[in-house]
Amino acid sequence: TAEQQGWSYTFDRAASEWGRTPGADWRHPGGPHTSIAGRQDRPVVHVSWYDADAYARWVGCRLPTEAEWERAARAGLRDADFPWGRKETVNGKYQANYWQGWFPDDDLSVDGFDTVAPVESFGPNAFGLFDIAGNVWEWCADRYEENYYRISARDNPHGPAAGEMRVQRGGSWLSAENYSPGYRVSVRSKRPPDTSYEDVGFRCARSRSEERRVGKECRSR
Repeated sequence: TAEQQGWSYTFDRAASEWGRTPGADWRHPGGPHTSIAGRQDRPVVHVSWYDADAYARWVGCRLPTEAEWERAARAGLRDADFPWGRKETVNGKYQANYWQGWFPDDDLSVDGFDTVAPVESFGPNAFGLFDIAGNVWEWCADRYEENYYRISARDNPHGPAAGEMRVQRGGSWLSAENYSPGYRVSVRSKRPPDTSYEDVGFRCARSRSEERRVGKECRSR
C-alpha cells in the first residue's frame, strides 16, 4: 500500500506529530534514502492491514482475531495488566519496548531502546510469544466496533460484520502511560486498513485444524 500511495506515516519527534513521508515503505522505513540493511532482525513495518492479510494468506496462515490475540497475550493470566503479570517491571527491569516518560516530550528509554527493537530483545510470555507487548502494533483480522464485546458471543468471537476500521493490539515503542498505553493487554486500538505506519506490523496465526492442513507449507516459507 505504501509503495502504491508513494508515502507512509512516520513520527516527527521534533514536531511531536505524525506526517506523510514520501518514499517510506517496508524496504525504506525512514524514506527513500534509508534501507533495511542491518535491520533484518526487526519486525516489518509500514504495512497496511491489506498488506498483512495478503502476506498471511500467501504463507498459508491468517491474521489472528482480536479475541485470539488477547488470549495469547494474557497466556493464561487472569486480572493481569501485562503479558508477564500485574506489575510493570520484574525485579526492577522493563519487560517490553515502549515509551518511558511523558509522551511526546520526554522519552527516558529505560528499556534500552528509543525506537523499534530487534525481535526477542525481551523474554517470552507463558505461551512462548515474544514481543506481544510494545515494539510495534499488530493488525488483527477484526473490524473495529467500540461496544462489540457487550453483544458478542462469549466463545471465540470474530468481530463485527461491518466497520471502516481494523483492530490493532499490543502497543509500540511510541506507547506511553499518559498516551495510548497499548502495551497493556486490555487496550484496544484501530486504524484505517489502507494506512501504514512506522510503528505497525503484524504476526501470523493458525488454528490447529489449519496447522494440520497447511502447516508444512507455512513452515517451508
